[in-house]
Amino acid sequence: MISRKIIPLLGFSMVLLANCPSVSGQEKRYDVVIYGGTSAGVASAIQASRMGKSVVVIEPTHRLGGLTTGGLGQTDIGNKYVIGGISREFYQYIRAYYDDPANWKWQRRDEYIDEGQTRTDAGEDAMWTFEPSAALEVYRRMLAKEEVEVVYGEQLNRETGVDKEGNRIESIEMESGARYAAKMFIDATYEGDLMAAAGVSYRIGREANREYGETLNGVQANKISRTLNWTLSRNAYNHNFIDRVDPYVVKGDPQSGLLPYIAEGPPGVDGEGDDKIQAYCFRMTLTDHPDNRIPFKKPANYDERNYELLFRNYEAAPGPIEKMYPYGDKLVPWINSPMPNRKTDTNNQKGFSTDFVGQNHRYPEASYEERERIVQAHKDYQQGLMWTLAYHPRIPAKVRAAVSKWGTCKDEYGEGSGGWQQQLYIREARRMVGGYVMTQKNCERIDVVDDPVGMGAYGMDSHHIQRYVDVNGFVQNEGNVEAHVKYPYPISYRSIVPKETECGNLLVPVCVSATHIAFGSIRMEPVFMVLGQSAATAACQAIDEGVAVQDIDYAVLKNMLLKDKQILEIQIDE
Repeated sequence: MISRKIIPLLGFSMVLLANCPSVSGQEKRYDVVIYGGTSAGVASAIQASRMGKSVVVIEPTHRLGGLTTGGLGQTDIGNKYVIGGISREFYQYIRAYYDDPANWKWQRRDEYIDEGQTRTDAGEDAMWTFEPSAALEVYRRMLAKEEVEVVYGEQLNRETGVDKEGNRIESIEMESGARYAAKMFIDATYEGDLMAAAGVSYRIGREANREYGETLNGVQANKISRTLNWTLSRNAYNHNFIDRVDPYVVKGDPQSGLLPYIAEGPPGVDGEGDDKIQAYCFRMTLTDHPDNRIPFKKPANYDERNYELLFRNYEAAPGPIEKMYPYGDKLVPWINSPMPNRKTDTNNQKGFSTDFVGQNHRYPEASYEERERIVQAHKDYQQGLMWTLAYHPRIPAKVRAAVSKWGTCKDEYGEGSGGWQQQLYIREARRMVGGYVMTQKNCERIDVVDDPVGMGAYGMDSHHIQRYVDVNGFVQNEGNVEAHVKYPYPISYRSIVPKETECGNLLVPVCVSATHIAFGSIRMEPVFMVLGQSAATAACQAIDEGVAVQDIDYAVLKNMLLKDKQILEIQIDE
């Protein structure tokens, strides 16, 4: 268990004046308790403070910001102009941070060119690419202006740690025994631990397409499928093996057994649901600057068999390796997006890459100890992968030359980290089943809600979920979906609150009520900040009105969100 510690921000403790919580024994009382210091949690805390409420953020690790400070510096959004409020403030702070010449250590400002999917336009007041350390510093600066208490290293007692009276949470208890009471609670974790412990309904895995009238949910083994609006979605076609990669320990011999990380049996029937979740990885922060680079190291428990599929994928290429794939990096299975100061946000791409496909299915419901083992297994796999690509003699020489010039960063993630973050990319875990379930129909604006608290705009996206042997006896990945979202769409307030019978004083801005494929569009860090701010606004309004979060006056909420520069709808010209 992580030890409990309150860490002051920027070298001083937050000062709580009018909003000071009452203390009774080991139990502290606040207006709003936020469990999870992710990007959504930080935005929630800032908003609650601005609305005059006493607020605490309880972060189970020792670092704020989740993925935003954990390597995801290439902002995924789809349409950055629907990002408003505190979320946009964050990106404006990022711009101000990099406007300071002192923050360009490893390259000049004019040498940096962002090449990712979300780029900063000339003259824009925000910036959309950044280093993890820059994001952490920006969050600290934003919080330093507010009256927010931050507690680090506290994990919820998931078995008996939620004290409810009827449909209301009275207090939550940590594994250390510390208790936090509040009028309102916000679960801003990627896992939905508070939500689940409070008895709120949720799902894990994929729904069958027929359940909500979708086409992109459930098993997706076909190369191509169609959206409800009849546009194409490249599913199993992308991020897969090239043709005829043998899955068996001894090539051509099923009796020899399967290579590591290949599931037994078929993937399932296309469009049918299951309990499997899309793959996780670490969004690596790499550099090629010799004075800041830590070369990739071979893990002590390295097993070459774990990368046999990688070797065979290169070896099966029918021609020059530069022509193996028609997209992305022509040599290396990664997306290596440039960040400032000669760093990167490095993500998964192609058939065998940083995603540890199929090895995270137990994570959402796992104990803390088992989760730590799963996270470590992901780190061991990814560290071994990078060493293999950089130095193993069975990797083509051109690939080794391209990868070995990179390494992790000496100046990221703290002393002793080796340049590796603690935060695993939890793309999906539990998803609440609330008063309204967002679906593919919402993402395609076939159904448009009338109670928006933010907007989604990214494509309907899922990474691969499992690896299997196809009917021809070769290895395939299954689960990838990449479907374009034509226009931004509103996200329902009812999708961030539970059913009133289950809990009347909890909001859930991360593990929102959405199907697997709709969540694949919503689950972006700037959107989580938007929903975090909206959740805190609703929580404070529910306190002021003396009602359950399901019973607040939405017209009042809408006016407040608009006043705080949230974007709730756009004009669409067909």
